[in-house]
Amino acid sequence: MLKGGLIPNRIYLVKGGPGAGKTIFSIQFLYTGVKNGENVIYVTLEEPTEEIKENMKLLGMNLDEYPNFHIIDASPTGKLAIFGDLFFRDFSPDLQGLRTALEQALEQIKPSRVVIDPITMLELAAEKEIEYRRNLLIFFQMLKKFNVTVILTTERTQESAEDFLVSGIIELLNYEIQGKTIRGIRIRKIRGSDFDEQIRPYRITSQGIEVYSEERLFT
Repeated sequence: MLKGGLIPNRIYLVKGGPGAGKTIFSIQFLYTGVKNGENVIYVTLEEPTEEIKENMKLLGMNLDEYPNFHIIDASPTGKLAIFGDLFFRDFSPDLQGLRTALEQALEQIKPSRVVIDPITMLELAAEKEIEYRRNLLIFFQMLKKFNVTVILTTERTQESAEDFLVSGIIELLNYEIQGKTIRGIRIRKIRGSDFDEQIRPYRITSQGIEVYSEERLFT
């Protein structure tokens, strides 16, 4: 569907509602890298590290087997939680702390692939839309300095600020037909490359996401 794959050293957005498989998709992207001997970084802003590891093990991906798979835990229970303690009324999101930690990791680890999952949490940390856009631009500028291929995930399925800043958009779509969930994957855009514009079916299997790239969704 991508006519050869993602163009390296660019930033891509994976969109989908809850349960669409965004985390599985992005970790499969990283897992392919570590099996090739690449260093990768996964930044979790929502799910705790241990929960992610347990879920991925059920899909045949043991992240602990690969020392080159690095995780930055900025989830609400992690050490780098951007929201701190939600029980304090005067808390302030520590976005600067997250940027600093990520920049240090990029310098030390020198990864080829990075995932930030989900970028939506940065929006929650901003009081205004203009502040969110500014934070996004700062993150993007930092990431581009290190020549890494980046996947951002978001639960926002409608058009958003990120759409205009990234090099490509992949959508994971859910349809309910006669009480059954049908999943479809669509490439919305890839700058500088041809791509398959047809929505193709995919399934979340015991081995992760499987895309049926030759099939049409509603035939």
